[in-house]
Amino acid sequence: MFRPALLPYLLPAVLGLAAVPPADAADASVDLLLVLAVDASGSVDDGEFALQLGGIAQAFRDATVKAAIAAGPQGRIAVDLEIWADHQVPKDSSGWFVIAAPLDAEAFAARVETTPRTQNGATGIGEGIAAGLRLIAESGFEAPRRVIDVSGDGRETPAREYVVLLPQARAMAYERGVTVNGLAIVNEEPDLLAYYDTAVRTGPGSFAMATPDYRSFAEAMRRKLLREIEDRPKLSSR
Repeated sequence: MFRPALLPYLLPAVLGLAAVPPADAADASVDLLLVLAVDASGSVDDGEFALQLGGIAQAFRDATVKAAIAAGPQGRIAVDLEIWADHQVPKDSSGWFVIAAPLDAEAFAARVETTPRTQNGATGIGEGIAAGLRLIAESGFEAPRRVIDVSGDGRETPAREYVVLLPQARAMAYERGVTVNGLAIVNEEPDLLAYYDTAVRTGPGSFAMATPDYRSFAEAMRRKLLREIEDRPKLSSR
């Protein structure tokens, strides 16, 4: 039986694109440490899931995004794709990729768009953020800015058993100086942006954006990445 929890270890071997941990302090220094936390809960069908991953891949292939990465003091960022859904299910991760050149962006884009779906069920945003915090803590990278980029189409659903729920996860992120930004997909919940603005985003320079549907996701992700890479927050932190 395939085990979702093993996905972070299986994908690098299958695709030949293993994310190598930094070898020394110089390798470990990046401008931005970014977790892309993607919703794969039951409200997201397979086509919508594919549009999310395809949108992220398209955004990293965009010339303006590549230029923004190159323009930073270090000229490089580290990024990890995390896929979350039910509170109780282990999250999937691509492993960390350092983006320092166009070929790096293409390697990450290829990984993202070929990632299989293993998640489903409830909308465990808090556990998704908590998993992102663990990825950052264990990354081995140093960065002046650490960001978890949450995208989704619904509010957190109540958990049947104790887990890290959204208020606790936000507090953990805030205490650790990690920014949580939100991209609300509002096709089913027109007021979801307000929820992401008040209940999801937190930390230094945090912000929330909306996209009207999944087909508009790629352009929204491109604009969101530019704001995160160039450190252009629009809203005050909380």
